[in-house]
Amino acid sequence: MTQADIGLVGLGVMGANLALNIADNGYKVAVYNRTAEGTQAFMEKAGHLKDMFIPCYSSEELVANIKAPRPIILMVPAGAPVDQQISVLREHLKDGDILIDAGNSDFHDSNRRYKELADTPFTFVGMGVSGGAEGARFGPSIMVGASEAAYGRIEPILKAISAKHNDEPCVALMGPEGAGHFVKTLHNGIEYADMQMIAEVHEVMTKSLGLSIEEQAKIFSKWNEGPLASYLIEITANVMGVIDEESGKPILDIILDTAGQKGTGRWSAVEAHLLGVPATGIDAAVAARCMSASRSLRQEIAEVYPQLDETLSWEEKQEGIDACESALIAGKIAAYAEGFAVLAAGGKENGWDLPMGDIARIWRQGCIIRSRFLDEIAQSYDENPTLESLYLAPTIAERMKDAVPGLREVLCMGISNAIPTPALSSALGSFDMIRQKRTAAYVIQGQRDFFGQHGFERTDKDGSGYHGPWPAGGA
Repeated sequence: MTQADIGLVGLGVMGANLALNIADNGYKVAVYNRTAEGTQAFMEKAGHLKDMFIPCYSSEELVANIKAPRPIILMVPAGAPVDQQISVLREHLKDGDILIDAGNSDFHDSNRRYKELADTPFTFVGMGVSGGAEGARFGPSIMVGASEAAYGRIEPILKAISAKHNDEPCVALMGPEGAGHFVKTLHNGIEYADMQMIAEVHEVMTKSLGLSIEEQAKIFSKWNEGPLASYLIEITANVMGVIDEESGKPILDIILDTAGQKGTGRWSAVEAHLLGVPATGIDAAVAARCMSASRSLRQEIAEVYPQLDETLSWEEKQEGIDACESALIAGKIAAYAEGFAVLAAGGKENGWDLPMGDIARIWRQGCIIRSRFLDEIAQSYDENPTLESLYLAPTIAERMKDAVPGLREVLCMGISNAIPTPALSSALGSFDMIRQKRTAAYVIQGQRDFFGQHGFERTDKDGSGYHGPWPAGGA
């Protein structure tokens, strides 16, 4: 019997689609699921690709059916299930075998596993895969954390199955250990911010501009032809255009307003705080999802504080639409600027030389945050590999200058009409803070020294540890 080129464990939606993608690209796959029923169901649905798979019903059978040295992909839930699969498989793996965790793992876990398995005959790889179920099936963006030798071995398969942007594979080596999962985590953090800002602009267009969902669907479709062109803008237009068959209403009118989350956005926010890098847009997006879960409390409070109503002329509406487009452009730039700042800090903290330009390039296709704007980010890092902030890139700076007035206008509409805009507000607040030559932090330092004798630095002298002539009892 012909052996497989690669193995895959975990035949849920993502694992099954990735297996089909690999087979579609000419590689034979040994597949294994925790339950025999899962393996059988997958094989029954494999269709014309059925002969490209070897169904396996034990770890021993899986390993025996893959050509040595064996690459094996784990597509199981993050956390304990990954460790359990590693524990089971490690007894059967040999020299040169590669175990690839392709789930949404915490990069700290990947760092740990990489180190714990360093002395084993096989090699551990932590691989971030973005694009959802569709991306897994037809071409995801892939971020790899591995040794150069291990990456070199699996690179041909990964390039074959990845998304392509102008025929360029959207896959790259991020660095060793958990570098791939770290980059994937920040991808998801930026995704959280981007999605929240889109939702906020929708609320402004609905409650302040009085635009129907059908009208907004056309507006988002038009925006997708310009600088906002992206997967999220495209699918927002599509979602807005869908009518619920049962109620006859736009489907957005009948979807419950509680947003779920799987943790990666929160991980991004936590890492940003630990690294001392502001990621206020991501913070706000995570907080908004948490607040959405408190639906019954929101309903009760809303009865105490009724909404405001305002009627605008069409000319005012059109001006508002243009401002909303600018607001999303500015917000997107802010989200990427903060996200890439956290990536840079995380790379430095962990000793990884993260390829910032390559990150932008492999995000241009396949992943959820793919957008036309990523071309400008990639070009900015090509022109200046040591770019300290995206706000300093000339092309991006000009775009930000043009867009910020619209963001301010949208926030004014939101505030005056009691419409929550936490992510957009955070984006502007962060931008306005980072562009100040002198912030109000000197007030905080004065307060800290007054009550705790923490000391401060002076603008007119070198050194630190200075104290103010505070009144008695200040400390």
